[in-house]
Amino acid sequence: MPQYRVVNSDQLQTFTNGYFVNNIEFDKQHIWHPYTSAVNPLPCYEVVGAEGVELTLASSEVLIDGMSSWWAAIHGYNHPVLNDAAHKQIEAFSHVMFGGITHQPAVDLCKTLLNMVPAGLERVFLADSGSVSVEVAIKMAIQYWACQGRPEKSRIVSPRNGYHGDTFAAMSVCDPVNGMHSLFEGVLNKQIFAPAPQTRFEQTFSEDDILPLEDIFEKHHHTMAALILEPVVQGAGGMRIYHPEYLKRCRQLCDTYDVLLICDEIATGFGRTGKLFACEHAGISPDILCLGKAITGGYMTLAATLCTEDVALGVCQGEPGVFMHGPTYMGNPLACAVANASLSLINENHWQQQIPAIEKQLQSELEKCADLPRVADVRVLGAIGVVETVNPVNVAEIQRHFVKQGVWIRPFGKLVYIMPPYVISAEQLSKLTHAIYTALK
Repeated sequence: MPQYRVVNSDQLQTFTNGYFVNNIEFDKQHIWHPYTSAVNPLPCYEVVGAEGVELTLASSEVLIDGMSSWWAAIHGYNHPVLNDAAHKQIEAFSHVMFGGITHQPAVDLCKTLLNMVPAGLERVFLADSGSVSVEVAIKMAIQYWACQGRPEKSRIVSPRNGYHGDTFAAMSVCDPVNGMHSLFEGVLNKQIFAPAPQTRFEQTFSEDDILPLEDIFEKHHHTMAALILEPVVQGAGGMRIYHPEYLKRCRQLCDTYDVLLICDEIATGFGRTGKLFACEHAGISPDILCLGKAITGGYMTLAATLCTEDVALGVCQGEPGVFMHGPTYMGNPLACAVANASLSLINENHWQQQIPAIEKQLQSELEKCADLPRVADVRVLGAIGVVETVNPVNVAEIQRHFVKQGVWIRPFGKLVYIMPPYVISAEQLSKLTHAIYTALK
């Protein structure tokens, strides 16, 4: 094994003890990336700058970002409003513990969130990542029923093809077969899984979709704490877009059988689907709502779990009398300040014009992919475009093609998909869709 020395951060390459060392080689040898093997890692591309919707690589290529840094950078990169918010807050204080202390950025953020989210949600728990917000939601639901004297209501129901994060409670409600966590099945809590809804967003709703879930509620409601789902769009579990009526029926079942409804809007929140929150497509409000990703415009890691007053008060009845969760960086002032700036941009409502324009263009330009032999399906909702292939794509190979085409798209499995920043131009979006077509052709 070669012995490397750490190179200065501004050095792209050096030569040490006869071994060629650069950032990419060091990264390959020592740094783990998401969903990547340490034995045979996928290629990495070094970014040295980002502006608007473009990423600049160390090798000088400029790429149009089709991923919004995994749904998050909705306003683009290096945004002056977000930059200014970060600078001002860091000059005041970047972090204080949230135990026994509050501060203006957190208060402002929670006020703004409560004014934005569906009606009925009254309490905000600030977390530091989407997975943690799901952990908090599941913990809330179980503690709620335990404090009502019904500790047997401790299982969570989830539709198949769902994805809710990579921590343990979150993994337990991801699809146990088609998800990424089957290796851990033996140590995860045993949850209840319903067939995934099959009626597409644009189709007439089929009653067959809801019947299996109705049966589960009838048989198991006495042990069910909550139903968790991703409203209208199932993300990393398959990028599936389903009919809002299914979500509406879920709300009705939860009300009828005394089960809490958790909506995971970490990916879909803040305008991505054409509504501010995907719940609005069905006209419903959950008991518990998980938010993250775009909340800071992709600048900082931050998430939130919101709940109704009934849930908040119910969690704190009896012993232990408090909600037993408290991340070290809960309510981080720097993240809250940037989130406030991001939400102020959302509240300017430009997204209400941007998202329909992106949707219309995606529908028009991705449609021709449906005729390609390698393609199984094409689907679009809001600023989400998905091309599903018949067989899994070679990620390293297709990634090289995209970089040569001047775009950044990160497929997985059979899914080649984009969710661009809302500020993307029509010309930039066309480069993304053309790159997908040429890659699959």
